[in-house]
Amino acid sequence: MADRLDSMSILVAAVDAGSLSAAARDLGMPLPTVSRRVAELEEGLRTQLLLRSARGLALTEAGAAYVAACRRILEEVAEAERAAAGEYSTPVGLLSLTAPIVFGRLHMLPVIAEFLKVYPDVDVRLEQSDRLVSLREEHIDAAVRIGHLPDSSLRARRLGEVRRVLCASPAYLEEHGRPQRAEDLADHACVTFESLMAADRWRFGEGRGERLIRVRSRMVVNTAEAAIDAAAAGLGVTRVLSYQVARAVAEGRLEIILQNEEPEPWPAHIVYGGGGLVPQKLRAFIDFASPRLNSVLAGHLEAAAR
Repeated sequence: MADRLDSMSILVAAVDAGSLSAAARDLGMPLPTVSRRVAELEEGLRTQLLLRSARGLALTEAGAAYVAACRRILEEVAEAERAAAGEYSTPVGLLSLTAPIVFGRLHMLPVIAEFLKVYPDVDVRLEQSDRLVSLREEHIDAAVRIGHLPDSSLRARRLGEVRRVLCASPAYLEEHGRPQRAEDLADHACVTFESLMAADRWRFGEGRGERLIRVRSRMVVNTAEAAIDAAAAGLGVTRVLSYQVARAVAEGRLEIILQNEEPEPWPAHIVYGGGGLVPQKLRAFIDFASPRLNSVLAGHLEAAAR
């Protein structure tokens, strides 16, 4: 195992240095030794990890995934050694995070900026995506998830709640009237954010009281920001999440309607890998980010309720 970890370290060093010869110089090792250790890894895995050329090294697809896993394993080993030695002074290393696009831009980025000032030895990679990212397959340390969590081996820290709200511009409501119940939407123009619902039917109610309301989507978009901008321009009623529309509501560009028709709020969590030692960099981030994000989400709920 020690030889395998040493070989992983050599591989990572070669990738970071850009060539086997540069890695050999950085590590103070003979070039043939570096080349042999990388070749032994490839032979043991029965796959090519590196593409070698006069211009340097490039990772194959398998190599990119393997190097990412190597970095994680080496950091966890270092973390375990620090824990065993009682060295808990400073979190270090690369922290990989993911969050929904709008949530990431509005809320994760400011929190990460604060976190990096407090922890100068930690670096962060943030992937903003509205798809469900696999933490294990894509080598992500933690993710913000909005919605009910399926049973899994992942651990979670609750951040608060998010409402699914309906809204329209004051100008649209003045011209077309304010719907009083969900069924009234059949007589209104709508803007559909397709990641949240279908373009022809919107879902209301819960459980046995759930019903589908036919709507006419004058516009269908694939981002919440586009739905909010279209509704603010007077194109119709849209449905988005409370944190996504908070700024437009505060600025008076949109008004929340049909609050009595809203479904139960969705929970929001930070999820991270279950089992084993939680890296100190990850524990530090969760403890730092959770109360700040909780405060932000609570503020949005209060503002939307007014």
